[in-house]
Amino acid sequence: MKLDSKIFDRIRVKPDRDRLEEDTYPTCQFPGCNRPGTHRAPQGRDREGMFFNFCVDHVREYNKSYNYFSGMSDDAVRAYQKDSLTGHRPTWKMGVNRQAADGPDGFDPRATGRQRAHARQNAEHVSRARKLLALEKRSFDVLNLPGEARGDEIKARYKELVKLHHPDANGGGRSSEDRLREIIQAYNVLKKAGFC
Repeated sequence: MKLDSKIFDRIRVKPDRDRLEEDTYPTCQFPGCNRPGTHRAPQGRDREGMFFNFCVDHVREYNKSYNYFSGMSDDAVRAYQKDSLTGHRPTWKMGVNRQAADGPDGFDPRATGRQRAHARQNAEHVSRARKLLALEKRSFDVLNLPGEARGDEIKARYKELVKLHHPDANGGGRSSEDRLREIIQAYNVLKKAGFC
C-alpha cells in the first residue's frame, strides 16, 4: 500500500492542499508558471465564453492590463455603448415600424384580446347566488324564509318567531321550548354563514 497515493490525500483529516489543487486545476497559462490555474480570466472581445486559467498572482496582473475595447476606435466604442443600452437589439422610433406591431400576416394578435377586455368591461355584472348547503337550506325552512332572504329580513323573522315561541309569551309553558331551540340554532347557522 502506498501512503503517498492521491486517494489517501482526499481522506486524510488535513490533506495537502497544494497537491489537491494541482490535481484538480490545470496549470497556469502564464508563460513560465507551473502553479495551478485556479482562476479564470476572459480571453477578450470576439472570444466570449473562452477563458484563460491563471494562478492568483497572474490573474491580478492580467486584470490590471485587461481592456475589452483595446483595438477599437473611439467612434466604435461609443456605438457599442449606445447599442448596449438596448441589449444590442434593433429599435425604431415610435410609429416608424408599424409592420412590426402587426403579426407577420398583417394581423394584430393583440386585437382580439383588446376586444374581449372591452366586452368584459362593458358587460353587466351578474352576481350568481351561491348554492345553499343542506344545513343552510334547513335553517331557512325552520325560519319559513325563501333561500334568497338576506340581512334585515332574516333578523326580523327571527325576532318575530322568538317572541312567538318564548316561554314568557306562552305564560311560562314549556310546550314550544324545542321549537325555540330550533329557531335559535337556525339563526346562528345563517349568521355564521354570513347571510345576516
